Amino acid sequence: MPVGTDDRAMMLIAFLSFIGLSLLLCVLAGPESDETADFYVGSRSLPPMQNALVLAGEYISAATLMSTCGLVALAGYDGISVVISSCLAVGGFLLLARPLRNAGRYTLGDLFALRTKAPTARIAAAVATLAFCVPFLVVQLAGAGKATALVLGRTNLGTQQVCTVFIGAVMICYAVLGGMKGTSLVQILKVAVVFTTMAVLAAVVLDHYHWSPGALLDAADEGSGRPGDYFEAGQAMGSSLVGRLDFLGLQLSIVLGGACMPHIVMRINTAADGAAARRATAYTLSVITVYSLFVAIAGLGASGVVGGRVIQSVDSGGQTALMLLAGALEGDTSGLGGSVLFTAVACTVFVTVLAVVAGITLAAAAALAHDIRAHVVRRGRLSEGGEIRTARWAAVVVGALGIGMAVGGQAHNLQSLMHLSLTVAGGVVLPACLYTLFWSRYNRTGLLWTVHGGLACVLALYVSSAAFSGTPASLLPALDVHWIALQSTGLIAIPAGFLLGWVGTLRGRRGKAAAEETDTAGWEERVVMGTGVE
Repeated sequence: MPVGTDDRAMMLIAFLSFIGLSLLLCVLAGPESDETADFYVGSRSLPPMQNALVLAGEYISAATLMSTCGLVALAGYDGISVVISSCLAVGGFLLLARPLRNAGRYTLGDLFALRTKAPTARIAAAVATLAFCVPFLVVQLAGAGKATALVLGRTNLGTQQVCTVFIGAVMICYAVLGGMKGTSLVQILKVAVVFTTMAVLAAVVLDHYHWSPGALLDAADEGSGRPGDYFEAGQAMGSSLVGRLDFLGLQLSIVLGGACMPHIVMRINTAADGAAARRATAYTLSVITVYSLFVAIAGLGASGVVGGRVIQSVDSGGQTALMLLAGALEGDTSGLGGSVLFTAVACTVFVTVLAVVAGITLAAAAALAHDIRAHVVRRGRLSEGGEIRTARWAAVVVGALGIGMAVGGQAHNLQSLMHLSLTVAGGVVLPACLYTLFWSRYNRTGLLWTVHGGLACVLALYVSSAAFSGTPASLLPALDVHWIALQSTGLIAIPAGFLLGWVGTLRGRRGKAAAEETDTAGWEERVVMGTGVE
């Protein structure tokens, strides 16, 4: 990678400029009053198109930018399948956007409270939110620290940890100072940067092959090191039965987990009403589809220009494929390649991580402040100003926890934690939301079985799988306690979550808990029409 002293200086200037600008925007666009609606959902003031850009920003994480590009470069057909699965996840959320906005208020706890007035619903919502957000946050922060150290020419562990702490501190400032309005503005800025950079990179790749898709595909096949097999299924996790089931479980987690992530559910509540939420999500699907096309082109270009073996020699997971591609395209098209393009891609990675982790931190902080302290501990008697102060301190605590875990796990392969988060979303959050919205018989017992039972199932399967121990790619490779050969357990955990919710509902004694259940008529009116949300 052509990274000299001048290049690093340019990157540092770009990094610091973005941090300064985004922090200024966060302060200027942050909450204007001590009102929960202003801090949590930005007073629902964003129009659909802006909300679509923010939602797109939440879906464009460092994983989709770096890991997916690397997977396309190394695994061909399987990588492109993952790109398509990411688009399908947004399509799934499109089906849920309107009823989620109609029934929701701020957090998952407000949605689950439709089924019971008992504090256990709020506790379950907070547990599910934290179970998703913490692993997701750790992966994003650790990956950001590694990528930032790499582009600065420092690959040792200590530098990676320092970069992780720095990025985490900036992320905490975003969440504390900006609230939903501030983080939304950063997301819009991020989408503009990412979309522009990826469009230019895709154009440079296509120009490298004289705008011939066939030539690009042939070069990617040849450069992969597996000519003839690159566009065959089974490159990512093997072509055996276990490998195919493993990959199917990964795709299921991406599609179903991505359709109902807690921070996305909270974000859709910024829409003015259900109709606006659906329009915003439809626009988001269009943005993500075009962005995914750019990612696929970049991945194929990395295979053709850099080569699969070179990418694996630098990083076996392929997460550096995007930056390797930008570095290899030096001087290709009228000065667009070289240090300028490399710096733009490096800044894009940095921007992507900052914006996503801020939104995740805000969702986790809202669960602790709104669901636990305001409604469980204080039983709804906490003032709005007190709740916002709690949310800000909670953001600091969650951020510090994420930074500490990311720094501690920097030397480990944390990628499986991303799969764990998506499995939690697909096997716990999704069934609880679907049953709450669409099944009139769903009750408190069913909700608790779905959340606590489903989460226990997800964690037990993860610890028992090859993702946790037993292989060089595991979280703890020196330990071997796995008895499930799968890396991704979504194929088992997600159906189990739906089954537990169904069985728990049937076993629940509705007569005894009738005083704590929401009446069916009011529930249907709220889900369909959005009546009584405020």
